[in-house]
Amino acid sequence: MSPARAAGSDKAVVAAAAALRDASEIALACHVGPDGDALGSTLGLFHVLRAAGRPVVASFPDPFVVGPTFTGLPGLEDLVPPEKFPAAPEVMVTFDCGSLDRLGNLEPAARAASELIVVDHHLSNDSYGTINLIESDAAASASVVLKLIDELGLELNRDAAFCLYVALISDTGRFQYENTTPAVFEMARRLTEFDLPVADLSRQLFEVDSFAYLRLLGEVLNGVELDSEFNLIWAVATNEMYERHGVKREEAEGLIDIVRRAAESEVALLLREEPDSTTRGSLRSLGGVDVLAIAQTFGGGGHRLAAGFSSDKPPLEVLALVRSELGAVGGQNG
Repeated sequence: MSPARAAGSDKAVVAAAAALRDASEIALACHVGPDGDALGSTLGLFHVLRAAGRPVVASFPDPFVVGPTFTGLPGLEDLVPPEKFPAAPEVMVTFDCGSLDRLGNLEPAARAASELIVVDHHLSNDSYGTINLIESDAAASASVVLKLIDELGLELNRDAAFCLYVALISDTGRFQYENTTPAVFEMARRLTEFDLPVADLSRQLFEVDSFAYLRLLGEVLNGVELDSEFNLIWAVATNEMYERHGVKREEAEGLIDIVRRAAESEVALLLREEPDSTTRGSLRSLGGVDVLAIAQTFGGGGHRLAAGFSSDKPPLEVLALVRSELGAVGGQNG
């Protein structure tokens, strides 16, 4: 890769557009276990570039599967598995990915890329690209993608608008989160001009779950605990629970959003056992606690009100460490 440049967002979008215009090969990728913003942002730019006749390929790392929530995304079937991704792309773009290690088995391709464009909105992003288009005040990575499309002078199409809208409502929680701004509604207005199935998308993304997932959710909630000392509600989802209920990890990304509903808590924590014996933590805050600062102590990332991390320690040891960090940042009742 060439040296990093274009630190400012305006300079970065100009530099990123120039690199894409000149490229004879463009490879797009998002982080492992992609969510709505990651997938929607990737496919949004993919559809625009392909419609413009540009040579483009897109993927995400193994495990190369997505949950049933996203099966209706146009272009999902056009993503190539990681083994078919270019080993050393001329220009590679990553989406919603805060660090190289989040690219999993696509990390070598990113390191070998002649130009690596990082498109993201996470404050914790490592700025690992040669061009870093990172806007931490953007509601979603999709917002940054739309700015890049405009800079390229390319036309939106319905498939791109569909994917970018999914990304936008995923990261704003259907326009309910703190990051919902007038700019968000303007972007939604622009995208929905393409006659998108707004009601159906809202239900598919937020209100449709399998019976097996509901059984898993019931068991997780049965074990939920409220720690009044730290205004913390926490729960654990074990490997045994997932296996017994027959639920895949990608089906249960919304567990934390149920746990966080407790009125008595300031911070919510979901600890999920992974098949490799690590623990994945998801943190949410109502605003009084910066959970990004806590996640970063584990090498994680995200936002002030929503962050995540992984640890090689078992769930209860991770819980003790989180409680300690909450004490350090003033998470106790005052």
